[in-house]
Amino acid sequence: MEMSKAANVPFQIVRTHHAELRVRDLEAARTFYVDLLGFVETERTADALYLRGLEEAYHHSLVLRLSDRAACDHIAFKVATPADVEAARAHFEARGFPVRVLGSGEELGQGGSVRVQDPMGFPMEFFYEMDNAESHLRRFDRYRGAFPMRLDHVNIFVADAQAAHEYYTDGLGFRCSEYTETDREPRRIWGSWLHRKDSVHDIATTNGDGPRLHHLGFWVQDTASVLRACDILAAAGFGDSIERGPGRHGISNAFFLYLRDPDRHRIELYTGDYLTADPDLAPLRWSVADPKRGTFWGHKAPASWFEEGTPVVSILSGENMPVRSPVLGDRPDFAT
Repeated sequence: MEMSKAANVPFQIVRTHHAELRVRDLEAARTFYVDLLGFVETERTADALYLRGLEEAYHHSLVLRLSDRAACDHIAFKVATPADVEAARAHFEARGFPVRVLGSGEELGQGGSVRVQDPMGFPMEFFYEMDNAESHLRRFDRYRGAFPMRLDHVNIFVADAQAAHEYYTDGLGFRCSEYTETDREPRRIWGSWLHRKDSVHDIATTNGDGPRLHHLGFWVQDTASVLRACDILAAAGFGDSIERGPGRHGISNAFFLYLRDPDRHRIELYTGDYLTADPDLAPLRWSVADPKRGTFWGHKAPASWFEEGTPVVSILSGENMPVRSPVLGDRPDFAT
């Protein structure tokens, strides 16, 4: 599998930066994310919470907005220059995709941006400028909960994983670190782990009913942080929030824990992946039939992990986007 040439893409993406989730109870969401898991509250309005991880030096990496339904409002990528925001707008408009231009401050703490409905139907935002905030990296007196440090990646359900892989690599210059593939000919990609920063992924595309958000992945300091989260949630009566793990992924080498918040949005607490900076680093192939790809220790994931996800919204109407069944069919029995 060849690497994409970032120089050939229409605009330069730096990394996955933040996401906005719609929640039905702001107080319940705050209890889960701030009081129990330890996210930093940057700002609060009547209808939204703006949160960040301990090391993050920008206004927010997670927005929780009050709504009548749970959904993903948008996923945001930081671009390299102000000109890249305009280049993103021109790129998507020229191809006939829905585009919405936001002025500075329309998203609190953020400069002007462009939101698009991408070819898979996801609400994606491209921005350059955001207000600075104090990094708490060395404020060890404020560490609590699971010590969430930063938003690392997003994972999305896509109806056509092969097409999604090609779109992000050939179209937007993402590099592939690892991928899963069917063994039967013609071989088809089942999922791919794609990055712009020098870690395993900024976005993962997974075969399933899509478009839907699978999870947001937050980096924590160490495996002890993952275990601490389990103890805290169980002691506080939130044991049912633990969906999968703790465990070790074969893909990405991550030590993981999957949680469901009060609105059933899925988040991952994640540590232990590796450097992907070398431009000639070859992507690692996994057979979709290899059980170690999902859980290196061999444990099976619950059915909910494959079947349930968060709806995504239209950037124009605000209504949930229609979902399509995956072209590769339902999850095979050997997928773990």
